Amino acid sequence: QVHVDHSGGGLVQAGGSLRLSCVVSGNIFNIKAMGWYRQGPGERLELVAGIRSGDDTNYDDFVKGRFTISRDNAKNTGYLQMNSLKPEDTAVYYCAADVMRVGDRTWKTYWGQGTQVTVSS
Repeated sequence: QVHVDHSGGGLVQAGGSLRLSCVVSGNIFNIKAMGWYRQGPGERLELVAGIRSGDDTNYDDFVKGRFTISRDNAKNTGYLQMNSLKPEDTAVYYCAADVMRVGDRTWKTYWGQGTQVTVSS
């Protein structure tokens, strides 16, 4: 089994910062990519940022320059540093990881349970 666990959400005032963490655990051979997604009230799920092997990153235009995605491969952990937060960033944030389990030959995407981020104006 593979588990994806989040931490770091909460309530913050506009202009503030939060750091989300995502720990991937279980029967892991390799993690190819990790991504952070979010779903605001009444909105569809959208990609916020992604990071692949070699630390190749991509960001949604709305968060460029404010959010930074990173990963610690030794700890199977991903991070999303969120600065200059805006009320429009309010959403449930989800981490997803593309994982190959020990003994498998295919990649599968695993999702965390989500963490609420609320930005007050």
